[in-house]
Order: sequence, then C-alpha cells, then structure tokens
Amino acid sequence: MTVLPRLGDLGIVPVVEIPSVDRAVPLGRALLAAGLPCAEITFRTAAAADAIRALRDACPDLLVGAGTILTVDQADAAVAAGASFLVAPGFNPRVVDHARGHDVPMVPGVCTPSEIEGALASHVEFMKFFPAEVAGGVAFLKAVAPVYPTVRFLPTGGIGPSNLADYLALPNVLACGGSWMVKKDLIAAGDFAGIERLATEAVRVARSVRPGPAGTSIDDRTPAGGAHDAI
Repeated sequence: MTVLPRLGDLGIVPVVEIPSVDRAVPLGRALLAAGLPCAEITFRTAAAADAIRALRDACPDLLVGAGTILTVDQADAAVAAGASFLVAPGFNPRVVDHARGHDVPMVPGVCTPSEIEGALASHVEFMKFFPAEVAGGVAFLKAVAPVYPTVRFLPTGGIGPSNLADYLALPNVLACGGSWMVKKDLIAAGDFAGIERLATEAVRVARSVRPGPAGTSIDDRTPAGGAHDAI
C-alpha cells in the first residue's frame, strides 16, 4: 500500500518531537501496540534523523515520516534516514520540487486560498492545513471544499480528542496530525504506557467515524493520482 492511502486508512498522524534517539524505539512500539503504526518525527531537535533511522530499523511495520521540513538539506537528511513522507508547516516551492526529485511524498502547509492555489500550481493535491484551529478549523475546510474539490488536507494544530471526530468526518480530510497522544513530557518521562493509552483512545475515536481499511469512505478521501501525484 502506498503512503497516502495508508495515512487515509489510519486517519491520524502522531506528530513527535523526540528529545533523544533512545526514546524513539519505545515510542514506536507503544504506537504499534495501540494500533496506530505511524509517526511524523519533526526536525525540531538534533535527534530527528537518528530517530527516524532507529524506527525504520527496529519497527519495520511503522510508517515513519519527517516533519517541520523547512529546507532542502533537511529533506535530504530525512530521506537519507529513511523517511517515507515529508511534511512542512508552510509552502516552499523549492523544497517541494526537491522532494519530488527523491520520489518521496511531500505535504506542504497552507492556510489560505492563495496558498492552496500555489500548491496546486506545483502539482500538490494533499496539503497540511496549519495551524488548523487558529486558521478557521472545520468551518474553513467546509468552505473551501466545493472550490477545491481535488484537494485533501492533513489538518494539524489545535486538534485533540474533543474535535478529532469533527475533522475526520469531513470528506476533504485525509488524516489529522496531532501531538496530544505523544506529548513531549510523556516522551521525556519515558511514560510509554501513557502514550499507548492515549493513542489507543485516538484510534477508537477515529474508528467511530471511519471504519478503517475495510470501509469504503476512506478511498473517497485519497487524492485520485495517488502518492506520486501528491508531491
């Protein structure tokens, strides 16, 4: 299964700020145990690339991506470490084009119609909507849906247990990103049981809206061109 359909099936992308590489594998195993085999390791710490590499080696069933990709050098480092997808908070055409050269899905961030159209001009149809709640949340996504019918979003920012289902119910939302189940303090404290518990609850909420891989609604949310057309 290619990357974007997998994200659509999961419905949730845990956004992880990893403090040190020794926390990576226990975190990955906690997510796998919770039934949420995915992690976006953000390039906000020096441990990011090594954490991605460790997860790819120790947790082969985990879909590992890289987040907060702001430069081509970060994109190169993430791909070299084994990231299966790249995510950015904003839209930088140079980074998007560079990622395309690696044949790795790149999900740039947008929060205005002009940015959406800029991404479309770069042949991107799967976009991060960030910061989601601050930029209009569910109401914004509903408003732009009829204008940009081919675009699918990864809303991130301000999403948690109380509003996850509202976002996942939208046809133009492929998956939601969030850190509430992988909070920095839990990772730092080594509370991987707590992370597993929160991730399990997140999966339960997602499955209450979407039935998962066996359902038919997920396919409708996947960009028609597949992973390669979305970078």
